[in-house]
Amino acid sequence: MNETLTPQERTKVLVVLLSSLFTALVAVSIINVALPSIQEGLGASSTDLQWVLTGYSLTFGIVLVAAGRAGDLLGRERLFIVGVAIFGLFSLVAALAPNAIVLNVARAIMGIGSGIMNPQTTGIIQQYYRGKDRARAFGIFGAVVGFAVAIGPVFGGAIIDWFPVEVGWRWTMGINVPLSALSIVLAIMWLPKTPRSEATKHDLDPIGAILLGLAVLFTMLPFMIGSDHPGAWWFLLLGAVVGVAWLMWEQHYRMVGRYPMVNLSLFRIRSFSLGSAMITVFFAGTTTIWVLLAQFVQQGAGQTALIAGMIGLPAAILSVYTSYIGGRLVVKYGRWLVVTGLVLNMIGLALTVAAAFAIMDGAPVWLLTVSVLPIGFGAGWITSPNQTLTLREVPPNHGGTAGGIMQTGQRIGTSMGTAAVTALFFSQVSAGYAVALLWGFGLIMGFMTLALAIALLDAFKGRGEDTV
Repeated sequence: MNETLTPQERTKVLVVLLSSLFTALVAVSIINVALPSIQEGLGASSTDLQWVLTGYSLTFGIVLVAAGRAGDLLGRERLFIVGVAIFGLFSLVAALAPNAIVLNVARAIMGIGSGIMNPQTTGIIQQYYRGKDRARAFGIFGAVVGFAVAIGPVFGGAIIDWFPVEVGWRWTMGINVPLSALSIVLAIMWLPKTPRSEATKHDLDPIGAILLGLAVLFTMLPFMIGSDHPGAWWFLLLGAVVGVAWLMWEQHYRMVGRYPMVNLSLFRIRSFSLGSAMITVFFAGTTTIWVLLAQFVQQGAGQTALIAGMIGLPAAILSVYTSYIGGRLVVKYGRWLVVTGLVLNMIGLALTVAAAFAIMDGAPVWLLTVSVLPIGFGAGWITSPNQTLTLREVPPNHGGTAGGIMQTGQRIGTSMGTAAVTALFFSQVSAGYAVALLWGFGLIMGFMTLALAIALLDAFKGRGEDTV
C-alpha cells in the first residue's frame, strides 16, 4: 500500500519506471528517422521497412492485457524487470542484425518486452500513489512521454549523422542495451517487492489470454497490411468472432468460480469505460497529425526532413510543460481539463489547415510552428489527466490489467486511424498537398469531435464528483 513507502522511496520508484518508459518511447520515435539508413544498410525492401514499424506495434498490442494481468498476480516489479530484460536483449539482436528478417524478428520481440513492461508502469503508480500524489505522478509520466517523443527523432538524426550509414541505424537500437541494463539494476535496488496475490492462486487464465491476443491481432492486422493485401480485411470479421468468444469465455470462467484474466465488472465503472473509449478515439486521430504534417512540409512545401522535425518541436516541448501542470490542475478541474485539451487540439487543426493554404500562396513554412502550438498545449491536458481520471476508481489489485486494457485500446485506435487518415490523405494528393491536408485533418477532426462528445458525457455525468 501507499503507506508502506516514504516520499523518498516513491520518488525512486518513479525514477525507475519513467527511465524505462523514456527508453522504450525513444526507441519508437527514433525508428522513423532511421528507416532510410536501414534500407540502404541492409538493402531492405519497402515491405521489410513496413514490418520494422508494424511488427513492434503488433506484438506490443497483443501482450498488453495479459501482461497486466500477470503483473497483478505475480508481482509487478518482477514482470517489469522481465519486460525490460527482453526489450534490452533483443535491442542488441536488432543492432547486430545481418539482414532484414533478423531485424524484424528482433523488433517484434522488442515489442513483446515493451508490452510486458508498460502495464506494470501504470499498475505500480496505481499501487503506490493516491489522490493528488497520483495525479502529479501521472503528470510527470505525461511530461516524460512528451519529451521522449520530441527528442527521439532529433537524437536519432544526430546518431545517424555521426556514424557511417551502415552503422548509424544500428546505434539507434544499440543505445537501448546499456539504458535497459541500468533500468534493471535500479529496479532491483529500488522497486519494492510485492507479494503474489493469494486470492487468485496465480490463476492466469491462459485460454482467455490467447483468445484476447488473437482478437487484438486479427483486429489490428488488416489496418497494417490491408493496403497491400486487400484480402486481409476479412480478418476484421474473424477478430469480432474471436472477441465475442473471449467475452463468453471470461463470463464462463467467472461463473465456474475461477478468476478471469479481465474482471468484466471493470467496464461497469463509468470513469474507466468512458475514459478508455475516449482515449482510444483520440489516438485514432492524434497519431497521424505529425505524419501528415511531415509529408506536407517535405513534399508539398519542398523542405528538408530536419525542418519538418523542427516545426513540431516547440509544440512537443509545450506538451511536456502542460502535462506536468496538468497533473496539478486535474485535481481541481477533473474531466473538464480533458475537454479543454480536446477543444485546443481542434483549434490547432483548423489553424494548421489555414496555414497550409497560406504557405502554398507564399507564406513562410515556419507559420506552421505557430499554428500547431494549440495542439501541443492541448495534448498535455488530455493523455495524462485522462489516465488519472480513468484509473481513479479502479481497485489497485486490478491496476495492471486496467492499464493494459487502456493501452490496448490506444494501439487499436492508432492502427485504425493511421490506416484511414493516411489513405484519405494520399488519395487527395493529386489535388495538391494543402487540399490533401484539409481532407486528412478533416477526418482527424471527426475523431476529435467524437472524443470530445465522450469526454463531455463523462464530465456531465460526473458533475459534482469529478475530482481526484
